[in-house]
Amino acid sequence: MTPRALSGSSSPLEAMPEPRLVHAALEGVITVDHDQRIVMINPAALKMFGLASEQAMGMELGRLIPQRLRAEHVHQVRQFCDSDEVERPMGQRGRVLGLRADGREFPLEAAIFKSEAAHPSGTQTYYTALLRDLSEINRMSSVIEQLNQRLRSVFERAPVAIWITEKECVVFANRACAQLVGLERPDQLVGRSIFELLSPGSHESVRSRLNDLEREEEVSVLVGNIQRADGMVREVEMVVAVLPDHEHSFVQMVISDITQRSREKRDLLRSRRTLRELSASVVEAREEERRRIARELHDELGQRLTALKLEMISCQRDHPNLGVGERAQLMLDMLDETVASARRISMDLRPLMLDDLGLPEAIDWLVKEFNRRTGIEIDTKMEADLRELSPHLATTLYRIVQEALTNITRHARATRVVVEFDLHGESLQLAIQDNGVGFARARQARHPGSFGLLGIRERVLMLGGQLSVGNAPEGGARLVVQVPLAQPAASEHEDEFRESAEPMFEDSTRGSLI
Repeated sequence: MTPRALSGSSSPLEAMPEPRLVHAALEGVITVDHDQRIVMINPAALKMFGLASEQAMGMELGRLIPQRLRAEHVHQVRQFCDSDEVERPMGQRGRVLGLRADGREFPLEAAIFKSEAAHPSGTQTYYTALLRDLSEINRMSSVIEQLNQRLRSVFERAPVAIWITEKECVVFANRACAQLVGLERPDQLVGRSIFELLSPGSHESVRSRLNDLEREEEVSVLVGNIQRADGMVREVEMVVAVLPDHEHSFVQMVISDITQRSREKRDLLRSRRTLRELSASVVEAREEERRRIARELHDELGQRLTALKLEMISCQRDHPNLGVGERAQLMLDMLDETVASARRISMDLRPLMLDDLGLPEAIDWLVKEFNRRTGIEIDTKMEADLRELSPHLATTLYRIVQEALTNITRHARATRVVVEFDLHGESLQLAIQDNGVGFARARQARHPGSFGLLGIRERVLMLGGQLSVGNAPEGGARLVVQVPLAQPAASEHEDEFRESAEPMFEDSTRGSLI
């Protein structure tokens, strides 16, 4: 409310602000004469001091001030009266203490201004005070301060390192943060740039992410290195979020020391890679042993059995005795069965056509043999040229198909299977789909001794490939393997070993390929 000096009025009220505005004002308005007696008071001021209008009119203004402060109040008012000032705040920054009718003190903000009115006896000066009760404001400020103290205490006692920055300058850090960087007190961090604390190699990524956060207002996770006061470097993970201020200049970072975790993870990855390399070596040795045994069964045992059969036929022809001939025929039949068994065992160990003719012929023999044994129809689609594959890749793909067909026989209750090879750029895709019961929806523990998909998965990872398993939209299970045609070195596909604890496939009792 703006002070106004009035002249030419015939009564005190005419020298005061518009009565209707004063009555409606939310702030207290009190006007006193030169003797500091109240000549006008509005409803807001009456409510503020707990007075009735009859009590207030003619009361000395000093009675609305606590006793201990009245002398100072009177002194300030008289100074103002004797000065040439038109208005002045009362007390420090206009804040004083008021006294309610029930004796309670309360803080208020006050400003006083002069106004003059003409009377027959001469010009009369009046003083109007504008008052605002600060009780609720102070109470809310106290509550906010308590909440701030509690929040600050929570941050300071948090077991994880936290700092808050404005732009790139630290404005708050807790004890855990000071311990992380090797300082005794958190206040030793305040005022420093975070880039003084981060290793140079982390500056560019952190600065870029902070700039992005100012626009995106999202939580981000960064990994970098912190240089401790003792010179040690610790690897840290920082969860960064912009605090909701108007300029988006305050950023909170929750910092976790992941040095030990990263070291253990690297050790685990090395161990896992070593185990995979060992597994690959064992698989390769097993394949080589199978190849050797199959070749010996085919070349050595097969040739000797064939020679024995020819000798028996010759003996039967040279000795046409009826009794001897019947026994010789039984022996020939047994030899035929033995030759067939040796051939079957040799093919089960490793089909020689895989080495001699290539993968397409070996797959063709495999699916025909599977159909003969199980009665399940198999469609093969080989649009890709599979004859130029490396021996290791061809053997692995053959074993994957063999294992998948074996598990379909055990679990799927299917009547039809589709095996498809297709080239996708620099990679080869193998898809096997059946029309059986599909995978069970509920995840269940793998049966002891059941390693079907696990073995396939290991073979795929050793090739640096990917495996996905699920149910086909039209029903049945579908297995898709994608492997690079050019086999990378172990270091080039190390990321393939960074799987989570969750398997990449459903492992259930169905109806699965396991």
